[in-house]
Amino acid sequence: MSKPEKNINSPEKSQLKSLIAKGKEQGFLTYAEVNDHLPNEIIEPEQIEDIVNMINDMGITVYESPPDTDNQITDATNVLDEDAAAEAAAALANMENEFGRTTDPVRMYMREMGTVDLLTREGEIKIAKRIEEGSHQVLASLSSYPRTVLTLLEAYDLILKEEVKLSDVIIGFNDTEEYP
Repeated sequence: MSKPEKNINSPEKSQLKSLIAKGKEQGFLTYAEVNDHLPNEIIEPEQIEDIVNMINDMGITVYESPPDTDNQITDATNVLDEDAAAEAAAALANMENEFGRTTDPVRMYMREMGTVDLLTREGEIKIAKRIEEGSHQVLASLSSYPRTVLTLLEAYDLILKEEVKLSDVIIGFNDTEEYP
């Protein structure tokens, strides 16, 4: 039992036909031209790659940038046949149906997040160790700088003279908390 095909609307079908016609006429297409003629719903690299492969199967080469005209071999007998355009439109419809495209950002995010592996306990430990190592490197770098040591000693003297409270110097210290 086959899946029901999603009908491609006329503007998309005519865009695809004109793309194939242009490719048959030139003997090649560029990725930019293919992207310009694709419907907005097609955003996945796999889908675009499938469409490029389908175009290549029709005898139209797809390049990053237009090839030199000296190196290009054109075939004057390449004429757009409606069967090839219809085949391309049907393949596009199957692809859209298969991947269930949406433009909803939340759905796109959730679909993408579903492909990412969750953090394991070992991975979390590894990240925590890297953070701790980085903190030690920062502390070692700061403590080797004389001005940092001098600033700390000045703050210490102000605390001893009770001109400044410890909570003003230390970030994250809350002296209003009651301890058991």
